[in-house]
Amino acid sequence: MKRSLSVIVPVYNEEENIKPLYKEIKNSAELSIKRGLIEDYEIVFVNDGSVDKTQENLEDIKKKEIKLRIIELRKNFGQTAGLRAGFKIAKGDLIVTMDGDMQNDPADIPFLINKIDEGYDVVSGWRAERKDRFGKRVSSRVMNFLRRKLIGDELHDYGCSLKIYKKDCMKDLELFGELHRYITAYLYIKGYKIGEIKVNHRQRFRGKTKYGFSRGINGFLDLLYLKFWASYSDRPLHFFGRFGIYQIILAGIIVIEQVIKALVVKGLYLGPLLVFASMLVITGILFIMFGFLSEINSRNYYKDKEYSSIKKTL
Repeated sequence: MKRSLSVIVPVYNEEENIKPLYKEIKNSAELSIKRGLIEDYEIVFVNDGSVDKTQENLEDIKKKEIKLRIIELRKNFGQTAGLRAGFKIAKGDLIVTMDGDMQNDPADIPFLINKIDEGYDVVSGWRAERKDRFGKRVSSRVMNFLRRKLIGDELHDYGCSLKIYKKDCMKDLELFGELHRYITAYLYIKGYKIGEIKVNHRQRFRGKTKYGFSRGINGFLDLLYLKFWASYSDRPLHFFGRFGIYQIILAGIIVIEQVIKALVVKGLYLGPLLVFASMLVITGILFIMFGFLSEINSRNYYKDKEYSSIKKTL
């Protein structure tokens, strides 16, 4: 089977990790060639606006290695932008992504290739034995639980950057914001076949982690957005309209209850419940109007796009 591999590594201030990481990736890719898994490979480092010697170290490697390709972004745009830049220039039939902190083990690349050959479109790494601090592990488990409930897949670890994709996946992939952590969920929603294998996870010995509390909050918001986009991007009126209709129905129930109560006690007063019912009618109408406006925008967006994903045509 003649096919090539692209390994994409976004990095930000990882000057100490660049050279040893490149060497490990190169060794793993050449081992994959010896095993007949691939015919050729390239390694794409995306320097996401580093302010240390990351770029200098990459250029030192480039002087000796023709398999290395370097993208230097003008400033720190984030991991999603880094991956998007790498995906755009990747030439491989198979594309592996991984972090630049050396916690992902390049030795797992051949196992990812073997797994994707079982008929999967995407295979994600599962850090079954994570080497991160306790707080990070707990927050990750919470997010994985929420993701499984909202998206409906069965993957254990969405936060693992070590993944492999068939290049066909790229045509349906739209990356923006900080959705890099949910690429696999996005493709699952599009109908791609998702797999998972356990991978080795190593401690960080050099450099500083880029993870913080605000990143976890951003991740939760991105998850809610992804769920909305997956379910209602082509029919937002159904989402907002339902909220509007439910509120108007609830307002009607409150008014009926108050009228019946007035007939019994002989007196209808403008109390808190009637004020609440009036507010529900107003907000319900606003939700429906917002749904119509969103529907117009959605139809303009999809005018020249496909919201379905074609696997093949015979």
